[in-house]
Amino acid sequence: MKLTRIPIQFLLTFFLCLVFATVSQAQTNEALSDYNKDRIALEKKGMMLLATWSVGNIVWGGIGSGRSEGVSKGFHQMNMYWNGVNLIIAGFGYYHAFNEVPGTDFWQTIEAQHGMEKILLLNAGLDIGYIASGLFLNERGKRLGREQWQGFGRSVILQGAFLFGFDVMMYLVMRDHATELPKILEHVSLNGLGMAIRFPL
Repeated sequence: MKLTRIPIQFLLTFFLCLVFATVSQAQTNEALSDYNKDRIALEKKGMMLLATWSVGNIVWGGIGSGRSEGVSKGFHQMNMYWNGVNLIIAGFGYYHAFNEVPGTDFWQTIEAQHGMEKILLLNAGLDIGYIASGLFLNERGKRLGREQWQGFGRSVILQGAFLFGFDVMMYLVMRDHATELPKILEHVSLNGLGMAIRFPL
């Protein structure tokens, strides 16, 4: 039986390919992990901003409702109610971000990024609905002589406007963050079988 000798150049090239592929994969994984860490940090900051707004409105509403009557009292009361819910949402959002482990999987990174952007856009659409509802409630209160309804309506307009600005701002921040992905994946090629690493030889 005749044995075929493998040229040393081939073995050397093969070994270098493995080294380059391993190093490139490790660098890509680290970059994806850092990217997800930054996304999670942005989510935490957003939830802290929402929580700060909520606490401020709860305190302001509590003081204001005790010192006012009529429309103003209704306005402050709704600020308290609304931001009590906001504070719970911010707490859950921060808790989720705090417990999320930054991953290195390409598809999970894309899914998490796009998922957050979709949620923010959906919320922005709901915020417009809140503003419209506030306008309707305020107008309805005027027609029926219900001062509390007027105050509620004005509060919902304010809260909806803030949330719209908040969600749009967070969306733009997340979209800006997404521009980092092409830089991370410039050495990664995708095909029907999965992900491959490109490296110079």
